[in-house]
Amino acid sequence: MTPVYDFLVIGGGSAGYAAARTAHDLGMKTAVIDGAEELGGLCILRGCMPSKTLIESANRARSMRRAEEFGLRAGETEVHPDEIIARKRRLIGEFAEYRQGQLADGRFDLIRGTASFSGPNSVTATLHDGIMQEIEFRSALIATGSKVKRISIEGLEETGSWISDDVLEAESIPDSVIVLGGGAIALEMACYLEGIGRDVTVIQRSGQLLSGSDLDVAKALEEALQARENMTVHTGTSLKRVFRDEVSGQKAVVFEKDGEEITVMGGEILEALGRTPNTERLALEKAGVKLNEKSPHLACDVSQVTSAPHIYGAGDVCGPHEIVHIAIEQGEIAAHNAAVDLGFTTEAKKQISYRLKLLGIFTDPAVAMVGMSEAEAKKAGRDFATATYPFDDHGKSMVMGETHGFVKMMADTKTGEILGASVVGPEAVEIIHELVVAMHFGSTTNEFLKIPHYHPTLSEIWSYPAEDLLISE
Repeated sequence: MTPVYDFLVIGGGSAGYAAARTAHDLGMKTAVIDGAEELGGLCILRGCMPSKTLIESANRARSMRRAEEFGLRAGETEVHPDEIIARKRRLIGEFAEYRQGQLADGRFDLIRGTASFSGPNSVTATLHDGIMQEIEFRSALIATGSKVKRISIEGLEETGSWISDDVLEAESIPDSVIVLGGGAIALEMACYLEGIGRDVTVIQRSGQLLSGSDLDVAKALEEALQARENMTVHTGTSLKRVFRDEVSGQKAVVFEKDGEEITVMGGEILEALGRTPNTERLALEKAGVKLNEKSPHLACDVSQVTSAPHIYGAGDVCGPHEIVHIAIEQGEIAAHNAAVDLGFTTEAKKQISYRLKLLGIFTDPAVAMVGMSEAEAKKAGRDFATATYPFDDHGKSMVMGETHGFVKMMADTKTGEILGASVVGPEAVEIIHELVVAMHFGSTTNEFLKIPHYHPTLSEIWSYPAEDLLISE
């Protein structure tokens, strides 16, 4: 007998689990199909958590190298990549085990296999044992995540390269690594490698790091990375070819910059040019689900509905922001709206809002942003002003010896409403949350300055740009 579910979730990562949990709580008969060898999803297994575990080791190594600056002597620092990876595996094993327990605790059916649509209301699941199972649904969520984006460069396939998954498992790392890419994944991995003492060359095609961010933010990060003895950053490049040098045995990347052809050598190449939605095996056309006209993502509206009104999307597979907390919210909204349509709740439908879109990048220095960028504010026709304040003139950061970077606040010139904020500097991903909370409640700069700030703290630096953006009352 073919099982029929009120809500079928394809993909058991952060978005999928959040949706299944919500659907169950709303009374829907729910199932999750996940074909990965190991349950847990990208964030737990190969993304957020393992990368931050490695980065923590790199940050500790940097602190040890700087001991003399603080009147301390730490002796010769030794780095053992195999022990770093062992610690990562232990922690990630614990995180994954907890998520696996949540998926298999009986609240919903867990089907271990891959799914492809066989019709508007059915999928064919290929189970791990090879058995094919037909499953029907009244509503469904596609939450299949993303996969590494590979590019075509002459000689790259023959020469070979790493992706971020390889770095996360590397118990032995060469003395030098060439990183292709200048986004969050590329730069976090570059900072990990640099932190444990490797020579790193970053090659970015765009004219700035972190494409889409404000230029001053990108430049501040680039300046900090360029200042490292063992890191070089090239932006505004065109990749030409890759080869292995016959004499040294090293890998070489040839690129053009400012009309000049440049060759850099390294023990390994890390290909970190982003990710792309994982949709190729779904047979979306059989369910009437279309992709976005301008990207390979699912076309979803603010209710997370795809072009098929009973099928939803959430997480990396639909974008527009590949960030875990957004994926979770999208999944919860999708399940809620499916429950409304199927009569399981009389509450109003929900819509996603990206007003508080929040991004954190765990480089050194770290980067964080919330709300609008300057380009987005201009496009929206907002009248705004910005103000900045540097960490090299801030007491707590000077005491910490972390003086690179700045904070920036953007506010409406008429109302004083805070529209966005950015920070490059110490604990950026932590201290941005004060602005997230303020913006959540619609704070103006005038109201923000009524909030007490303890001295000396990193957080009090936000009061300085806020003072420059005060509105006369």
